[in-house]
Amino acid sequence: MFINESTLDEVWSFRLSQLSVFIYICIFAFILITLTSAIIILTPIRNYLPGYLPVEVRKEILMNALKADSLEEKITIQSGYIKNISNILSGNIPIDTIPYNDTMSYATSNYDIPRSDRESAYIRKFEEEEKYNLTALNTNPPRTDIFFYRPLNGIVSSTFNEEKGHLGIDLTSAPKENVIATLDGTVIYAGFDLKYGNVISLQHKNDFISIYKHNDILLKEVGERVIAGEAIGIVGNTGELSTGPHLHFELWHNGVPVNPEEYIAF
Repeated sequence: MFINESTLDEVWSFRLSQLSVFIYICIFAFILITLTSAIIILTPIRNYLPGYLPVEVRKEILMNALKADSLEEKITIQSGYIKNISNILSGNIPIDTIPYNDTMSYATSNYDIPRSDRESAYIRKFEEEEKYNLTALNTNPPRTDIFFYRPLNGIVSSTFNEEKGHLGIDLTSAPKENVIATLDGTVIYAGFDLKYGNVISLQHKNDFISIYKHNDILLKEVGERVIAGEAIGIVGNTGELSTGPHLHFELWHNGVPVNPEEYIAF
C-alpha cells in the first residue's frame, strides 16, 4: 500500500499471494526469453554464437579446409622435388638415390609375377576366340590428313554407333540429290540389296572403303574408276530398312568400320 505522507490518503495498493508472485515471475521470464530469442534470430549477433552459421558458410569452411590440406601436401611434395633437383644439379646426390615422395600416385611395376594356371587358361581361350576377329587387322590407325568430300549435301539424322550395329551415319536431304564419291577410287560393288536397296561400294587408297546405301539410281558399275566429288548415284528411299529419302554412308579402314564424322565435316 502506498500512502501520501501529507494527507495520509491511500494512493495505490496491491496484494500479493504465492500464486500471483509465481504468475508474475512466469510472465517476466517468458517476455525475457522472447526478447532474447528475437534479438538472436533477427540480428547479426547470431553469427557469433556456435552452431548458428548458415549451411553454405559451414560448407565453404569445410571445403577450404580440405583445399588447404591438399595444398599443404602438394607443397611438401614440390619442395622435396625442388630440393632433389637442386642437389642433382649441384652434384651433392646421385640420381639413383632420389626418394619418390608422392607415394599415392606412384607404384613400381613388377613384371616378374608368374601367371597362375587359371590365368594362363583364360588367355589361351581368349586368343583362340579372337583369332579370326577382323579388328586384329587394324594394326595401323587410319590417317586423318586425307581430304574427304561430303558424300551428300544433307543433315546428319543418325550418328555412328558400333554397339547398336549402326556402322555408319544417315544423311537426309531433298529427293534426287547427287551422291558423290568421297575419295578417288574404284567401284567394287554396285547392286541391289533387299534391306539396303541400291548399294555402291568404292575401294580407295590407304585401305579405305566407302559404302553408299538406299540409293534411288546407281550411276556407276563395278570396275569403273571414279574421281573424288564425282556423282555415283541419286539419293533415294530403297530397301526395307529405309524410312525416307536419305543416304546411309559407311567408311571402313582395314576391315574395321570407323566413324565418318571423325574424318568429314558434315
